[in-house]
Amino acid sequence: MFVGQLSAILEYMQQLDELDTSNVEPMTHAVARRNVLRPDEPKASLPSDLILSNAPSRTETSYKVPRVIE
Repeated sequence: MFVGQLSAILEYMQQLDELDTSNVEPMTHAVARRNVLRPDEPKASLPSDLILSNAPSRTETSYKVPRVIE
């Protein structure tokens, strides 16, 4: 099953190898991309007591979780 798929991929790569790409400029993406994320802006954190109010177990300002690595 995988042998057939791998053979098809290698055949396709051979086809691509036949193309003349000497005038093609290298690129990182096939389409133009731009950053759509907003800039980071520092803001005040929520109070620890509010964040931890529903925690099943806590130690001072942190969640307390069971130890999983011994």
